[in-house]
Amino acid sequence: MKKVIATSKAPGAIGPYSQAIEANGMLFISGQIPLDPATGKIVEGDITEQTEQVMKNIAAILEAAGYSFENVVKSTCLLSDMSNFAAMNAVYGKYYSNEPPARAAFAVKGLPLNALIEIETIAVK
Repeated sequence: MKKVIATSKAPGAIGPYSQAIEANGMLFISGQIPLDPATGKIVEGDITEQTEQVMKNIAAILEAAGYSFENVVKSTCLLSDMSNFAAMNAVYGKYYSNEPPARAAFAVKGLPLNALIEIETIAVK
């Protein structure tokens, strides 16, 4: 059985998808871009500011579902430019200082709303 997870503390879905789905003790968080949930707009700034907002959005969804960053087992990071990898990694690493999850990182041709980063997340209880 699946359960839709939604919180106003993270950006609402802007298409036919859910913020997250919980099924069988697993939480699948849709790719989060650096949207400010209060304004619905991309946060201004470079990859550091955008990654910070993405991680805040992920944190809000994890919390709404009763999970934490310690439950995260896999992340996929999509970057508009791999030259931003080191700066993204510095912010990302603050959230996973102990037993970080498995991860993949890719450069992609474009992201929604011209974001610099998108991260999808899987967590397990």
